[in-house]
Amino acid sequence: MKILLTGASSFTGMWFARELAQAGHQVLAPLQSKLELYQGIRRKRLEILMTAGVELRFDLAIGSPGFRALFKGGVDVICHHRAVTRNYQSMDFDICAALMENTQNLAALFKEGAEQGLRGMVLTGSIFESGEGTGTLPLRAFSPYGISKTLTFEMFRFFAEKTGVPIYKYVIPNPFGPYEEPRFCDFLVRTWAQRRVPEVRTPDYVRDNIHVDLLALGYLDMVERAATGKPPFRCNPSGYAESVGFFSQRFAHEIGGRLSIPTPLNLLDQKDFPEPKIRTNFEPIAFGWNEALAWDHLADYYRENIPGL
Repeated sequence: MKILLTGASSFTGMWFARELAQAGHQVLAPLQSKLELYQGIRRKRLEILMTAGVELRFDLAIGSPGFRALFKGGVDVICHHRAVTRNYQSMDFDICAALMENTQNLAALFKEGAEQGLRGMVLTGSIFESGEGTGTLPLRAFSPYGISKTLTFEMFRFFAEKTGVPIYKYVIPNPFGPYEEPRFCDFLVRTWAQRRVPEVRTPDYVRDNIHVDLLALGYLDMVERAATGKPPFRCNPSGYAESVGFFSQRFAHEIGGRLSIPTPLNLLDQKDFPEPKIRTNFEPIAFGWNEALAWDHLADYYRENIPGL
């Protein structure tokens, strides 16, 4: 199967592209910038994808003539994974600019895709969106970023219905694993490596953390289903749906034992809840995945990349 996947330099995008390629699919990955502009962890991800056989195409804006030329020869599924995430946690996130960039030349993309026999479109959604997941009601968007993702899906759904191209939505909760940008799990491990005690400031939020390799297996299943045009057309994969405090303790237990380091935690008394207290996905997935091996690989990654371990 020939697949065009955007956003391959991102954390989840790299895992998705590699999983698709390892399953024997031909993966074309257009990227916005020139190769030399990718540095640090994003450059490392691209090197991994090159080794995995993913066909990278640089300096191609989504929806541009060069981008659309990639699927004129026949693409089975377009996986639109890329989305604007700059400053995504801020209330100053530019919703309109993000929506315009996420949906650039969208009408032409669907029209030309339909004319070329496109079997399906897979759009990556987010638990931050309005109406996604389950939890504290009403299920409002978390943030301006969440609003941009909500509106992006509505535009994709509109043009999918107009052109008859089936659209599938894969809703991501909170993935973690090797090659992630420094976020919560990285903060915990680096603090332990310095023999300090990390503070968990929001232990009472209930969230859904999922191993990225398991998330990628679920994505592979959805893309292969999209090639058939058959339902279900949405997946809300769930991993560890639990409080942040409980997940922190789980993470400390799994990683501390494998790295042979003390992993103390200071769970603070949470008094403020500017975000919904509970928001998780609701479809546990497995696909023959090995949980212990996933923790092993993550511990190995930290051991190789974080000083002091």
